[in-house]
Amino acid sequence: MRYATNENRRRLFDGLTRAVAVLRAAGCKAIYLDGSFVGDNSRPGDFDVCWVPVGVDSTKLDPVLLDFSKKRQAQKAKYHGEFFPTTLQSDFLSYFQKDKDTGKPKGIIRLH
Repeated sequence: MRYATNENRRRLFDGLTRAVAVLRAAGCKAIYLDGSFVGDNSRPGDFDVCWVPVGVDSTKLDPVLLDFSKKRQAQKAKYHGEFFPTTLQSDFLSYFQKDKDTGKPKGIIRLH
């Protein structure tokens, strides 16, 4: 619970853990966390997750995790973050590991 240090972060962490449980139950083996949630920001607005769909049973997934309409509004409403399967972009992991403002490399967290 290193990242659930205040009420706002606990709310985000709750959404993250609920969604990770759904992904794991569907067979997802690799989930990566990014965004201001993993930094020093005391009030991040959300988090970003990249997940590998290989071996995932789509019938066990919450359809919200595959709804990218309206800038992923349903994902944010239900889980407080955004979820991207790696198939949306050819190299999503590399994309997640670059600072969007500077282009410099940055770390992400793999959830186990």
